Amino acid sequence: MKISEVDFLIVPGLGDSEPGHWQRRWSERLPNAKVVRQADWHKPALAPWVEAIANDVMMATRPVVILAHGLGVLASVHAALGLVDTKVRGALFVAPPDVELHPEVPPAAAPFSPIPRDPLPFPSMLVASTNDPYCSIDRAAEFATCWGSDFHQAGDAGHFNIQSGHGPWPEGLLMFTRLMQRLKS
Repeated sequence: MKISEVDFLIVPGLGDSEPGHWQRRWSERLPNAKVVRQADWHKPALAPWVEAIANDVMMATRPVVILAHGLGVLASVHAALGLVDTKVRGALFVAPPDVELHPEVPPAAAPFSPIPRDPLPFPSMLVASTNDPYCSIDRAAEFATCWGSDFHQAGDAGHFNIQSGHGPWPEGLLMFTRLMQRLKS
């Protein structure tokens, strides 16, 4: 699938993606990219966020690929399970937080529990770090297995944000390319 043939939905996590974050950079460089917005990035509500994702999928004029980070991954998974006859062709999920078991996850993320465990209706890749402050690598692997996602363990990469040194994130572009190649078939 060619990049020019896709509408990209970028779904930031809790607090939105700050300037310099890989999602912001990608949104500025990818043609047909749209950032899914919500009313309050610091006190997110699950239902409106899921509705915003579903609406953006419905309004897309081409097949959709979701690029989600952090809590945006869980919002996207909740939304995906409610979509029928979806235009979504794939998703790149980066650093989902374990809102069920991890003690460092901010309380504002609690409404996103329980984490869905059903297989997703489209191909996906989940990228996780061995030292993510919000999710153990074992739990990330469990989520990938449940969702039917390809799993990529990225080593000690933190939460894939500015604080962990992931502004441009060229390795992420390689994983994104791999996902797009998979979607060709």
